[in-house]
Amino acid sequence: MATAVETRGVRIFMRVTSVLVLAFLYVPLAVIFLYAFNSTVGQKWPPSALTTHWFGVAWRNTEVREALFTSVRAALGATVIALGLGSLAAFAVHRFKFFGREALSFVLVLPIALPGIITGLALNSAISSSGLSFSLLTIIVGHATFCVVVVYNNVIARLRRTPGSLVEASMDLGADGWQTFRYVIWPNLATALVAGGLLAFALSFDEVVVTIFTAGPQITLPIWIFNNLLRPTRLPQVNVVAMVVVLASFVPVYLAVRLTREPAPGRFPAEVVPKPQEQLAVASAAV
Repeated sequence: MATAVETRGVRIFMRVTSVLVLAFLYVPLAVIFLYAFNSTVGQKWPPSALTTHWFGVAWRNTEVREALFTSVRAALGATVIALGLGSLAAFAVHRFKFFGREALSFVLVLPIALPGIITGLALNSAISSSGLSFSLLTIIVGHATFCVVVVYNNVIARLRRTPGSLVEASMDLGADGWQTFRYVIWPNLATALVAGGLLAFALSFDEVVVTIFTAGPQITLPIWIFNNLLRPTRLPQVNVVAMVVVLASFVPVYLAVRLTREPAPGRFPAEVVPKPQEQLAVASAAV
């Protein structure tokens, strides 16, 4: 009886703690969202009236539009590089045994654990020493250094969950390397790549610290927010842009979680992957 009471108390404590932590994280975001609809320039609580006026003002601001397009281009470029390098590194670490494999895996994951200012300083020094001019390209390269991590982690986790016997059986049935990849490996890997790409895009889109050290004259949305945060007349537009950045980061992360989550017991899986027997049958039929 004492154990049951203790278990119930622990559960209540965990639920209350979880609610408090979530409130601490998301109530300020909700306030920013509400201020984005505030009818006045100054921020006072509660808002006297709500309007969508500032959304139009922000969109007509050429600086905001240019910053938005710069952020999107940088995020797409970093995502493409991360998908290529992260996937290749994951295949190499998973498939081959070589000296320094564990060290390589550690080095690949390290950039996301380092403070952003350290990564930014290192990249700034490397770019300056190489004689390159700071531009959109340097932003993309800088963002790709930590975007590779999420793609690598997603792909290698999925590869480790894919039985190696499937590949061996496919090759034994006469399928070549391309057919094995297309009909056996790719169906198991596709959602992990999409999820990794979505997370990489979200990380790049809202990154500010590394961007400051690699952007030069380029302005992204997070940098525009940082530059205009202390200007009272720009504060309503800052709230609108901040809301857009949060939503643009939330949607890819939500989709990535949906793609990679484990199915609940007794329910259909979130991702439809052919059964191993079906994959082998398709691969052998393609020979």
